Amino acid sequence: MGPAMRRLIAFACEGASLLGTLDEATGSTGILIVSGGNEPRMGAHRGMTMLAIRLAAQGHPVFRYDRRGIGDSDGANGGWQSAAPDLAAAAAIFRAAAPQVTRLIGFGNCDAATTLALYGRAAGIDRVVLANPWLGKDDDALPPAAAIRRHYAQRLFAPATWWRLARGDIDRTRLRAGLVKLWRSPTPPLSDRVMRAIAGWGTDASILLAEGDATAIGFQAAARRHRFATGYVATASHSFAGHRQAVDAAILAALD
Repeated sequence: MGPAMRRLIAFACEGASLLGTLDEATGSTGILIVSGGNEPRMGAHRGMTMLAIRLAAQGHPVFRYDRRGIGDSDGANGGWQSAAPDLAAAAAIFRAAAPQVTRLIGFGNCDAATTLALYGRAAGIDRVVLANPWLGKDDDALPPAAAIRRHYAQRLFAPATWWRLARGDIDRTRLRAGLVKLWRSPTPPLSDRVMRAIAGWGTDASILLAEGDATAIGFQAAARRHRFATGYVATASHSFAGHRQAVDAAILAALD
């Protein structure tokens, strides 16, 4: 199969003009990539661009887009909480631009995974692959309580930790803040909401977690009572740096 063709597509969302990229292919299952955080559609270190190239080369059309206020799209950036209309508009233009597509797979990392879990069904997406779903608060600079707990469990019994504390090499203010969060942190309201949403997808949702990533650790702790289809990658990289084959495999498995 030759190299896939790529084209830019402008589309509207609640009065704003958004821009997306379609990597064309002849397959009937399309893959909609949603960017997390405030990253443009290319992703960190062009990771999402390269992912789209690899998937399109295997015959699957891929669409990426910038939500309002990000990258090449205008409008106000309201964060992932206001991204449901953007997702729906992107899914609709994807189907219009690639009319052979009869099935949509959504992929997103971090709060993009949360966006897909909560709003993907309404946008007409058939199946989702959710990487390191975000369950926290946007204004919280500390890791999830579960990640803090694991961090301390690994270090409290190491003599080097106590030497660093005695020498003043450890930020006592941050340490105190972490301990307070560890003991006082309630279950975030978003957590229960996301768990219910993922459960509602049934077998149409797959989870991919980076084992050492704080966001993934927080999600795993919150999801321990659920039997979600979950895959794990032995890395602490939130973006799965150096593990592109694992990400590709998780998405391609959803095609079956």
